Amino acid sequence: MTKTTIGIIGTGVVGERIINQALQNGHYEIAAIFDTNEERTAQLGEKYDVTTTNDLQALLNLKPDWVYIGTPPVSHASLAEEIAKHGLHILSEKPLAHDAADGETMVRVANVANVKTAMHFPLMYGTAVHQLKQELASDMGDIKRIELHTHFPEWPRKWQQNPWIASREQGGFIREIFPHYLQLTYHLFGDINILAHETTYPTNPALCETGVSALAKTASGIPIVINGLAGIGQEERIDFKIFGTEKTVTLRNWSQVYTSKAYEAEREIAQTEAPDSMLEACRKVLLGEKAFIVPFEEGLKVQRWVDELLK
Repeated sequence: MTKTTIGIIGTGVVGERIINQALQNGHYEIAAIFDTNEERTAQLGEKYDVTTTNDLQALLNLKPDWVYIGTPPVSHASLAEEIAKHGLHILSEKPLAHDAADGETMVRVANVANVKTAMHFPLMYGTAVHQLKQELASDMGDIKRIELHTHFPEWPRKWQQNPWIASREQGGFIREIFPHYLQLTYHLFGDINILAHETTYPTNPALCETGVSALAKTASGIPIVINGLAGIGQEERIDFKIFGTEKTVTLRNWSQVYTSKAYEAEREIAQTEAPDSMLEACRKVLLGEKAFIVPFEEGLKVQRWVDELLK
């Protein structure tokens, strides 16, 4: 059976995760990994026994089925343009781009080149969201409110130290964390309208946001509360909560699902099933099979909401 080939641009923490996912999927083969950091690419090439290159054109000339962009957001648009010129399908890290203008460029060049696009929203491919959706389909009553609460003792997090993740230009938790949950909200409830927000920044103009509070609504009128704060005396915690008249469902710290009812303590729900992985979905799309992917058009919606919250 012919394997799906993937080229990987960017060798950071998430890029290495994509390498591992591809190697663990028997239907995939890594064409090559590319980075301008020669020491890093050499290290990963030896670690995983894969082809490496420090020449982007050399990677694209291999004609992989998918090319993954795992670099800082400011570079996504130019890389997508180059990949599209070669007629290759594009898998992009979130957020889609540096801003909505760049995101519009990415959507346009992909459509002109008639290539398929997908976003790396790993939350959507986990067992937790699969279980969350099952809970929402049963005994919720009327949905009264959606809330997102994100708290970080420090930003960047200890495992995520790099030159750009704390910068106002490209970093911050609004760009890094919020896209996952804005996309999930869109997937579950449709478009979002941000009604009001306040975003706080440190006095150093080079540094990213420290807090945000926002009010929004879904297209059907469900209120949304968004709350983010970094640099506080608390353990990291992310709660995405959906309040119904009969039941409340909480997705906590990416991978735990809890439910609660009136006058009852919340209880954790066991997760038993998982959807296809992102790479498996990308493979099936090329085979013409039904699969869930998040296209660039949807990534652009999320990008616009991110841009609004950063103002």
